[in-house]
Amino acid sequence: MSFQHPLESLADLRHEFGEHGGVNLSIEASSTFTVMHASTLPAIFQGKRGPEKGGCYLYGRHYNPTVYVLGKQLAALEGAEAAYCTSSGMSAIASTVLQLANSGDHVVASDTVYGGTFALLKDFLPAKTGIHTTFVDVTRLDEIEAAFTERTKVLFVETMSNPTLKIADLPKLADIAHRHEARLVVDNTFCPLVVSPMAHGADVVIHSLTKFINGTSDIIAGAICGSHEFVESLMDLHLGSLMLLGPTMDPKVASEISLRLPHLGLRMQEHSRRALVFSTRLQEMGVPVIYPGLPEHPHHHLLDALRNPEFGYGGIFCLDMGSSRRANSLLEKLQNHHHFGFMAVSLGYFDTLMTCPAKTTSSELTDEELRRSGIAPGLIRMSIGYTGTIEQRWNQLEESIREVGFHPEPIHEEHTPDVTHSRAHIRVAGKRAS
Repeated sequence: MSFQHPLESLADLRHEFGEHGGVNLSIEASSTFTVMHASTLPAIFQGKRGPEKGGCYLYGRHYNPTVYVLGKQLAALEGAEAAYCTSSGMSAIASTVLQLANSGDHVVASDTVYGGTFALLKDFLPAKTGIHTTFVDVTRLDEIEAAFTERTKVLFVETMSNPTLKIADLPKLADIAHRHEARLVVDNTFCPLVVSPMAHGADVVIHSLTKFINGTSDIIAGAICGSHEFVESLMDLHLGSLMLLGPTMDPKVASEISLRLPHLGLRMQEHSRRALVFSTRLQEMGVPVIYPGLPEHPHHHLLDALRNPEFGYGGIFCLDMGSSRRANSLLEKLQNHHHFGFMAVSLGYFDTLMTCPAKTTSSELTDEELRRSGIAPGLIRMSIGYTGTIEQRWNQLEESIREVGFHPEPIHEEHTPDVTHSRAHIRVAGKRAS
C-alpha cells in the first residue's frame, strides 16, 4: 500500500456530509439498528453483511456509524486500511494483544512503556490468560531478536518511549517481527502525525486518543488501526475482543474527537516548536534534558529518518532535577506560583502537564526496573502546552529552576539512571553515545 501524507488522506476522506447535508458528521445515538427485511439480520450475524458489506449495522457494541466514520478518519491519518475506536487507550492495547495472542503465547515488548501497559503485560495477562511477556531494551535489536520464541505472536513497542523518549527503529523491528511471523504493534500516542508507523512496517498502530489527538483532556478514548482483516476480526461475534469484551466508544465522544482532527496538525506543530525551544534553552543552561529534537540525543538521526518533517519532533521533553525533592519543589513552584502548567498525569493538553514518572505514570515498575529503564527519581516529564507566549513561559521556567537551587551536576538520591543528558554528551545505559 503506497503511503500518502496523513493530512492529504484525511482531507480526501472528510468530504463526507452529515445525514441531513450538514458539513459535520452526524451523531447516531441509537444503541440498536433496524433493517427493512427480516433476512438481513441473520446475514449480519453470519458476517455476510455489515458496514463494509452493504452498510448494515447491528448493535452499538458491534459497529456504530459515527464511531465507524471516526475510525475511517484515523485510518487515513495513519495510512491504515481500517481502524476502530474504543473507550480508552488501555482497552485498545488489551484488545489488540488478546486478539493476536492466545493462552500460552508470548509477547516481546520494550522495557520502557507506559506503566499501565507494563502492568498489563507483566502482571495481568500472565495471571489471567497465560500470555507471558519478555521485556527488552528497544534499542538492542540483537537482544530483541534473541527474546523471540516459537510462541511469540506480538512485538510491542512505543514509537517514542514513555517517559525516556527513546526512539524505536520501526523498519528494523518490523523485519525482526515478520521474520518470526509475529506482528509489530506500535503505540503511537506520543507521535500522532510526527511519525506514521504503518509507513515503516507496523502491522497495528494504537493510540490513546485521550492525549494529543483529542487535545483538551476532557475525553478518555482509544483507537486501533490495522488491516481490514484485523479490524473485522476484532468485531467477530465469536472471537472478537472488541465485540465480546465491549470497550465501546460513545458516538457523542466520536463526534467531538472528529471535530478536533482538522487542527491536529497545527497543534502538533506548535507543541513541537515550543518543546524544541525550551529543551534547547535548558541544554544551554546546563540542565540535563531529554528531547529527540536535540542533535545530541542518541536517536535524533533515527527520528529524522522516520518522521514527517513538518510536524517537528513531538511535544514532550524531560529534564532531570537530580532528586525527587528538587523535582517536586520545581513542580510546585511552576504550578502554584507562576501558573506555568499543572501537576497532572496525561499529556497532549493545550496547557503544560508535568509529572515525575518514577512515582506516578511509571510507579508500576520496581526500583530495579526503573533503574534499568533510565527513569530517575528526579526526572520530570513535561508535555508542553501552547498557552501564553514562549518568552513568558520560558521566563517562568528559568526563574523557577534557579529558585529551587539547581546545580549543573545533579545528585541522584535513590539510584543511578540509565539515561543521563548534559550539554556535552548523552549516556544511554551507562555508555557514552554520540
